[in-house]
Parts: sequence; structure tokens; C-alpha cells
Amino acid sequence: MKYAITGSTGHFGLTAVENLVKEVGADNVVALARNEEKAKKLLPAGVEIRPGSYEDADELTASLKGIDRLLFVSSQPGGKVARLDQHRNVITAAQNAGVKFIAYTSFPHADQSDAPLAQDHKETEKIIAATGIDHAFLRNNWYVENEMSVIDAGAQGDAFVYSAAEGRAGWALERFYAEAAAKVVTLDAPKDVYEFAGASHTYADLADAVKAATGKIFTVNSITDAEYHQGLQDSGLDNATADLVTGFQTLIRDGNLDENTSDLPDVLGHALPSFTDSVKEVLAKKAN
Repeated sequence: MKYAITGSTGHFGLTAVENLVKEVGADNVVALARNEEKAKKLLPAGVEIRPGSYEDADELTASLKGIDRLLFVSSQPGGKVARLDQHRNVITAAQNAGVKFIAYTSFPHADQSDAPLAQDHKETEKIIAATGIDHAFLRNNWYVENEMSVIDAGAQGDAFVYSAAEGRAGWALERFYAEAAAKVVTLDAPKDVYEFAGASHTYADLADAVKAATGKIFTVNSITDAEYHQGLQDSGLDNATADLVTGFQTLIRDGNLDENTSDLPDVLGHALPSFTDSVKEVLAKKAN
């Protein structure tokens, strides 16, 4: 059985490769990478590296020849080729190459969500389903690492500011999502959909976790989106980036990431660390 992972040099992809090697051995893992030289420096010894640009369907088809199971890590938006077109290239290549199973990293409740961030994922899921290829949609919630700016502010004793009000998110460390993805792609009978998430928390809970992790005392300010957006611009972000980051707050406030599922610990086979311990880990990683 041959397994492949796209986007293998990103944080998620690299962690997934490392975990997949533990599951099936390096000889059975193929890593697809846009930058093969970078991949050679980062990836575990024994992993075969093949070209993996999401923008070249023919190249992807050649790289996926002989692959039985594919972990398809979704691309980042904002590239010169539209994200959905990139995804369509990967799916077309997988179909043409005879891939038998696709595990795709998606968005929480992508089939039902009206959130702007969900739309490319919703369409990608539809395209995968239409191929008839066996699949599993890995609907990842929010990473603790996504909150490094506010976590770090609290750790420095500065104000902890958010505009998501009482909105909740299923924060978990990125490495657990990647580990779970690597496990799913090896399962004999995976589910069609996994709603991966940690326990659901508010930003007030996150502030408490930062205080517990660091012993720091700091103010916690729940403000409006307009005030949050202005603060981002005052800190040096351009208007478009401030819009994007404020949109994450709106996403959480509107309940798009509020989750109650045990899919992530179930697949991992162990409980997730506490919120405080997760915050400690990201701060320790930043310090190193």
C-alpha cells in the first residue's frame, strides 16, 4: 500500500508525514511538494519526494501514479490560481492516476456552513464525492496556534483583546489534527466525515488559560468588531488583512466553530491536553 501527502513541507503536512511514517514506514510514504529541495531538507529519511504543485494537474497525475491512498491537505487562499481550481487539479489528478481513497482537510460542517471560509471546502467536498472515490472529510476546527498574537500579548502582560463576545471554538493544537489525519488515511473502514475539534471554549476561557499558564496578570477587553479592526490597523496591518483577521472573530462569535464532538480524541486514541497545557506548549515552542 502506497500513501501520499500533498503540501508536505507546510507545518501541517510535515507533521502528518512524520506521523504517517510511524504508522506505515517511510518506504510506503510519498511526499508531494512544490519545492522538492526544501522537502529533502525537512522530510524524514526514506520518504520518496515527488513534484506536487497544486497548479499543475498533469504533474500531479504523474506524481500520484501508483498511489493507493492520498491525504489531500487543502491549499491556502490568495494564490495566483484560485484555491478551488487548485483543489480541482488535485482531485482530477487523483482520479486519473487511479487513487482509491482521499482524506481531505476541510472546514467544520462545510456542507451546511454559510461562512465565507467554508465555501471552497464545501465545493471541494462536492467534487470529491462526485468522483466516486472513497473518501473521508477531515473537518478541522481552530488551531490554538491561530491565537498566538493574543496569547503572546497576555504572556507579556499586555491587554488581551477580542471581539468574538461569547462565541466558542473547538481549539486544539495543530499537531493533533495532523496526527489524526495520518491515522485516518490508514484506517480500513474510516468514516465519511470527521468533525475534528478540541473542547469548545470562549476567548474569556482562553484568557484564563493564558493566566494559568504564565502567572501573568493582564486586562481582558471584549470590544466591537469596529474597534478590533481599528486596533489592527493602528498596529500596522493593512485594511485587507485587518478585514481578514476581524472576520475570524466574527466567524467564532456567529457560532461557526462551536463544536461538541469526540472525533479527534477517538481517532488519536487518547485524550487531548487541557486548554492551559496547550497554551503552555505553544508558548514553549515560540520561546525555542
